Amino acid sequence: MVHRALFGSAERFFGMLIEHYAGAFPLWLAPEQAVIVPIADRNKPYAHEVAQNLRAAGLRIIVDEGENRMQSKIRHAEMQKIPYVLVVGRKEEQAKTIAVRSHKEGDLGPMTVEGFLELTRPDRLQGIPRPLSSIYIISSVNS
Repeated sequence: MVHRALFGSAERFFGMLIEHYAGAFPLWLAPEQAVIVPIADRNKPYAHEVAQNLRAAGLRIIVDEGENRMQSKIRHAEMQKIPYVLVVGRKEEQAKTIAVRSHKEGDLGPMTVEGFLELTRPDRLQGIPRPLSSIYIISSVNS
């Protein structure tokens, strides 16, 4: 019998990650980084426009187009521990903003898509691998 510890160690690693974060992964590690909740059906095109802009910036976004009420959609996203819930309605569409709710910090208020990208920039960059030369300063010793 051949024992493959490779898969077992990966499973244990992911189990430890899930346990450590209690399912509330940081933004860079979360499978879905934000969910966009349109208030009404007429706001769905704007929700998809916002999603397209955020996806172009590299975020993993879903648009909740379900038939549930807005509060139910927000509660569902909170239960799934999605880092950000972005609500769009008539007021947000007219102002070209999004109402942002953080899983950690609660309601952050309305902001532009660019403002949201700037807010999440440090968290998004945290998970991007950098070459070792940018982490460590390599100096030569002159004799």
